[in-house]
Amino acid sequence: MMETRAYIEKLLARADISINGSRPWDMQLHRADVLNDVLARGNLGLGEGYMRGDWDCEQLDEFFYRILRAQLGQEIKPTRFLWQHLKARWLNLQSRARAFQVGEQHYDLGNQLYQAMLDERMVYTCGYWQRAENLADAQRDKLELICQKLQLRPGMQLLDIGCGWGSFMKYAAENYSVRCVGVTVSKAQVELGEKMCAGLPIEFRLQDYRDINEHFDAVVSIGMFEHVGQKNYDSFMEVAARSLKDDGLFLLHTIGRNRDVRGTDPWINRHIFPNGELPCLAHIDNSSRAHFTAEDIHNFGADYDRTLMAWSDNFERNWEQLSGDYDETFKRMWRYYLHSCAGAFRARDLQLWQWVFSKNGIEGGYHRPTLD
Repeated sequence: MMETRAYIEKLLARADISINGSRPWDMQLHRADVLNDVLARGNLGLGEGYMRGDWDCEQLDEFFYRILRAQLGQEIKPTRFLWQHLKARWLNLQSRARAFQVGEQHYDLGNQLYQAMLDERMVYTCGYWQRAENLADAQRDKLELICQKLQLRPGMQLLDIGCGWGSFMKYAAENYSVRCVGVTVSKAQVELGEKMCAGLPIEFRLQDYRDINEHFDAVVSIGMFEHVGQKNYDSFMEVAARSLKDDGLFLLHTIGRNRDVRGTDPWINRHIFPNGELPCLAHIDNSSRAHFTAEDIHNFGADYDRTLMAWSDNFERNWEQLSGDYDETFKRMWRYYLHSCAGAFRARDLQLWQWVFSKNGIEGGYHRPTLD
């Protein structure tokens, strides 16, 4: 046990983190045996130890920022996760049969949770903070930026692949007079989304994206590509292409990572997003080039840090009204999720990309809009 602690203390020192130190990003250890679990199971052991209350940290987001910036994860690679890597490589974990699992486990956790955490529009993707001072304005600016990038005009028909509660469709219908069809794998999102968008020309479908076979003037996918998986990237792009009219634009908004890695973090996979997989730039390029011309790539991944911390503030502030439906273990799990992801974006270990595609290339070129 002493050897384990000495080894981990030496690693943490590279990130300027101490065990039982006095700074807000220091690790406060309540059970020493959690350190052995960390060496054996990596972030799965670290995260489940936090969920149990085996350790704490006042500023968890900064803890993860420092760990990731120092690349300490490269030092701990549990061999027991070899099977998880092989599954991601050889099996299609995002097949049609599995398509609805993430909806049931994550997005169907309860609309009250997301209403307490998100902005009033219920936007569950990265805000755009270039000129915004609060979460509501950052999400409005993101929605407006996407509308302008897609060059929406009244009367257009738009497809939203992974539409969530319909926040983008509602904004586009109200401000650009477009008609929208949105698909999602979450029953709870359809239920609340239809209420939020009542009276607007918006249709929700509880449907796998692979079953779409219609034509639209514009296609958008905001925060859904993370659930597609490497084995299905070509199929996803083929669906987007066959759904888009020849003169239309397709905008893909997705989290991404710097390196080509199979699978996802084991703690995130078990407790937050089952079967998720983050792309790298090469994945999107390779899968899209047979169908599209890439007109624009925009990275504002650093904005996700601020977005996640705003969600965390809302979640903590509204916890009392949620505590009747969720227990303390869930609270710690959700805090770990939001803060660890915020730290990853702050460390620039994760990115947020918006790609704009055309089918045949725009004559004279595409010009990215800027919000006035």
